Amino acid sequence: MFKLSEIKELIKLVDQSSLQELEIENEGARLSIRKPNKTEPVYVSAPVQHSYAPIAQASYANTAPAALEAPVNANGQAKQEDSSLHKIVSPMVGTFYQSASPGSAPFVSVGSKVTDKTVVCIVEAMKLMNEIEAEVKGEIVEILVENGQLVEYGQPLFLVRPE
Repeated sequence: MFKLSEIKELIKLVDQSSLQELEIENEGARLSIRKPNKTEPVYVSAPVQHSYAPIAQASYANTAPAALEAPVNANGQAKQEDSSLHKIVSPMVGTFYQSASPGSAPFVSVGSKVTDKTVVCIVEAMKLMNEIEAEVKGEIVEILVENGQLVEYGQPLFLVRPE
């Protein structure tokens, strides 16, 4: 079984390399990552341990979500992005949740101090609750999605000012 952090790292490595396809088998689990050509969507597939079914397959289309469009300020002008801010992005397609349950407090809010291991949200995918960690030490400066919103693979969720 592959850990989410391992899958994310492998996706980054393939994306930054000249490899077009990577296929790995480990202890009966198989992971296949293939770069698309310019007209083809991105597909990532890996078996997922699930409480109702032993193995499921996921495939994620590389579509540009509306949330990735340039944000605008109150004057209707495009906001200048602060390149010093770290973006925490969704590692998968799923539903974004700010807290562990509907009645509980959010994991983080604007101004919260985080470490690289701080859980900042949950992304639910195929009935699995995946805790997303900050990956950086700093302060949350903006939450980019709404609670319960569908998020895409690679979509920015939070902006963090690193320490």
